[in-house]
Amino acid sequence: MRVLGIETSCDETGIGIVEDGRRVLANVVASSQQVHRPYGGVVPELAARAHVEVLWSVLEDALAEAGVALAELDAIAVTRGPGLPGALLVGLAFAKGLALGLDRPLIGVDHLAAHLHAGEMVEPDLAPPYVGLVVSGGHTLLCVAHADQRFEVLGETQDDAVGEAFDKVARLLGLGYPGGPEIDRLSDEGSPQAIAFPRQTAHEGFSFSFSGLKTAVVHQVRKSSRSLPDASPQEAPDRRHVADIAASFQEAAVDIVVAKALRACQRTGIGTLVVGGGVAANRRLKERLMQEGASRRLRIVVPPGRLCVDNGAMVAGVAYPMLQRGEVAPLSVNADPRLHLT
Repeated sequence: MRVLGIETSCDETGIGIVEDGRRVLANVVASSQQVHRPYGGVVPELAARAHVEVLWSVLEDALAEAGVALAELDAIAVTRGPGLPGALLVGLAFAKGLALGLDRPLIGVDHLAAHLHAGEMVEPDLAPPYVGLVVSGGHTLLCVAHADQRFEVLGETQDDAVGEAFDKVARLLGLGYPGGPEIDRLSDEGSPQAIAFPRQTAHEGFSFSFSGLKTAVVHQVRKSSRSLPDASPQEAPDRRHVADIAASFQEAAVDIVVAKALRACQRTGIGTLVVGGGVAANRRLKERLMQEGASRRLRIVVPPGRLCVDNGAMVAGVAYPMLQRGEVAPLSVNADPRLHLT
């Protein structure tokens, strides 16, 4: 059974075609990052407009990559939340049109559930229960994934998502957007032990907070009189110093995420951790998770980068078991920007 998945929750326009929930036939993603780069972050109205402009061409590319025709699709899946309201509505309207025109079932998908299902797509023997960790620009969340896509949320961010914290620190340091890849690359030139940035403590449970860490970076930059938005040319940042700040910040953020994820496995007694979301592509995060997981005999599943970023293949993949359970959405289904895992 071939399911087409549409993902437009933020700034990536993704369309994927997946057979029987696991075999990826196509996974095409068009990003509008260049549109948002001058603003240092995603502008919701521009993101929605970009989806409108490229959806048809992305669909055509996905069909060509899969070698199938529209009539050969068995169902249409789409992200209905969480995400940016306008961006979600564009994808949902497009999916409804396809479902109606082709007379195919429509499946409304939870974006976070799709990120976690990507792990099941790359590990054929992987099945719930497992601990799920979603780390992205808009979400940082720990949960236990049960059978039939039931989720028990253990904790989530109380302020910035980890990816958002990376973007804000990168902007503070005068780096480009998106900030995560920029900090990841620059950290190779710095020392992660150069600056002792704060970490959350164990008594804070499974909730995440990155505001204190971000504020500590602000104080460090001011203390060193570098990288301030109103700095004069004479105060231009020294690259090595900026690299030290970037590496130390990244190490602190990774410490927070890894410690809580491992504690969740220990507390629940579940030996498998599945990681999803764009920040899962961070090299240091993957390295630490693999190292710590091996020492604790945990199974760590991190999908390849193409399935970590927002993409349509994960949407099509997670929709397959929903379709088997008869979880078909009516054409009146609405987007839910605040949709929450349950």
